[in-house]
Order: sequence, then C-alpha cells, then structure tokens
Amino acid sequence: MKAAYEIRRMTNADLPHWAAMRSALWPEDSEAGHRAAITSLLAREDAWAFLAASATGAPLGFAELAIRPYANGCDSAPVPFLEGIWVRADVRRQGIGTGMLAYMTSFLLEHGFREVGSDTPIANLPSQAAHRAWGFSETERVVYFRKLLHR
Repeated sequence: MKAAYEIRRMTNADLPHWAAMRSALWPEDSEAGHRAAITSLLAREDAWAFLAASATGAPLGFAELAIRPYANGCDSAPVPFLEGIWVRADVRRQGIGTGMLAYMTSFLLEHGFREVGSDTPIANLPSQAAHRAWGFSETERVVYFRKLLHR
C-alpha cells in the first residue's frame, strides 16, 4: 500500500528540512551553502521548490525547478529545468517522485510552458531509469572537458 502524502510549494518555513534534504542529494555542499541557495531561490520569481510530505507533515522528498535561458535538447527557450529531485530512501519506489513530477507538470502547464529539461551524470543509471519512468526522453550525451591555463 502506498503511503499517503501531499505535494506543495516550499516556503521559508521549510528551510531546515529543505536544507537537510538538499544535503542528502548534494553532500558536497555545506549546510550554510544550502541555506544560502534556498534563500536565493526563494527570492527569485523564476525558480520553485516542491515538498512531498506525509500526512503527519514529515518531509518525504523535494524537487527544485528553475528557468534556464536554454537547455540542451529542448525546443523552447527559456525553459524550466529540473535542477534536482530527491526522495527519502525508506519511501522510494512508492510513487512519490512520480507524484512530484505530475504536480510540477500541472504547475508548469498552468504557467504556459510546454517542456521541461533535466540532466543526470552519465554514470547515474538509477537516475536515468527514473527519468525515463517519469516520461523524459534522452536527447544527447555530453563529455565535459577543461584545460588549465598557465602562463
């Protein structure tokens, strides 16, 4: 049986739980860095975050969207981009990610958008499978390079 949950936009009141969930998804950033990113996101008019919470209000997962000038493989510009999505390990595979995507799809359609971009590291096969299950289609693969400049 699937757990009962609700999905809503996050606010500043969600900052402690939101920062903890961001830390689980992006552990390379500090808690202070996450709190600063959340404050910045909340101040924007072109970025949103969504919370999946249990019937008792316990956070189960979150997702963040932001408008980007373009996204590889997308036809429209600017385009909303799924910057991150995370579901607590003990409640994964219960439809919560799918529920968040459905909620965000309705939200984006109401705001006049017709597509959403996303990405994941090439080695993150579980994330790629989740994206496919959510209805995303792969558009391209990229290998990034850098060259250090020396005098």
